[in-house]
Amino acid sequence: MLATAPRRKPRPVDKTLLTLTGMLLMLGLLTLFSATYYKAQDGGDPLSEVKKQLFGAGVGFAAMAVTARVPFRFWQRRRVVMTGVGVSLALLLLVAIPGIGTSINGSRRWLTLGPLSFQPGELAKYAAVLFMAMTLTARGKKIKRLWTGILPVLIVPGIMFLLILEQPNLSTAGTIIIVSVLMVMLAGAKWRHMLALGGGGLAVGAYYAWSAEYRRERLLSFTDPFAKMSDEGYQLSQSLIAFGSGGLFGMGLGQGRQKYAYLPYPESDFIFAIVGEDFGLAGCLAVILLFVAFLLAGMRIAMHCEDKFGCLLAAGIVGMICVQAFINMGVVVGILPTTGLPLPFFSAGGTSLSITMAAVGIVLNVSRSAATNLL
Repeated sequence: MLATAPRRKPRPVDKTLLTLTGMLLMLGLLTLFSATYYKAQDGGDPLSEVKKQLFGAGVGFAAMAVTARVPFRFWQRRRVVMTGVGVSLALLLLVAIPGIGTSINGSRRWLTLGPLSFQPGELAKYAAVLFMAMTLTARGKKIKRLWTGILPVLIVPGIMFLLILEQPNLSTAGTIIIVSVLMVMLAGAKWRHMLALGGGGLAVGAYYAWSAEYRRERLLSFTDPFAKMSDEGYQLSQSLIAFGSGGLFGMGLGQGRQKYAYLPYPESDFIFAIVGEDFGLAGCLAVILLFVAFLLAGMRIAMHCEDKFGCLLAAGIVGMICVQAFINMGVVVGILPTTGLPLPFFSAGGTSLSITMAAVGIVLNVSRSAATNLL
């Protein structure tokens, strides 16, 4: 009888990234509880937002368990990538239709399906990363050319940018472009081409920000929010008051006051202000360091992957999460213009959390291709 060759045991996923994901998620749930438990004073459920987030986390863990086992080269298949891009573009077009897209505070960003509500832009971000990773891998050395190598690759992210800009949602649209350009740089583009793209992007962003009065007001408000506290500067002013109240070590879990009808949306875009008020500068630094560690762990996985597609895919996903996180925190502390962008793993939004965790699972699968574990 012929001996059967023993089946090779798959390499374990990167425990460092997995641990950091868990730590960010747990700290995010704790902060979300602090930001929303006060609703019980009006007869509501003090754990309502946390329960929704836990459900999203449960779905996310299940999705992450699946994507961590699916070989990352599956996502390189043209049919898979173009399906993701096509579905994302279709959903973004649906959002733009009055009566179908849900409008909140003048922004039409959401689709509602029964009890579920989600932003198609969240799906589009990772569809753009898949498209860029596949296309840049196929381009090879052609990426050294600007007109025939780089610009055609940016057409799909550019279309997504314009569709999301119409919602309007400059922060999400800009994040897609920023990460796409970073992936082009990692693929080996020339520095002079990157500088040209960067200059062009800044010019387009400046024109868009200055082309409407309300955007000009918002842009200028972050330079002196207290001078415009009755209008565009109100939310940032209350956020800065929260950080000032927190001091070095914070007022304690749940003891912050800004969530009591002072700071708008403390559970979503400005949840980092709750970290500052409850946990102080020490808590804020801990969150920042966790995201920096998450970025370094993800990039280490990307650099250790010998497959170009896997490298670009992992770098793009981790970059998307961390660029969004750093923009959000920059807005909340007043060093960037105010814009609506959630903080990954922290801001309320079960669907967004599930999609993010599924994307992390893909990076974990990439980590199986190289021995990157430190824990």
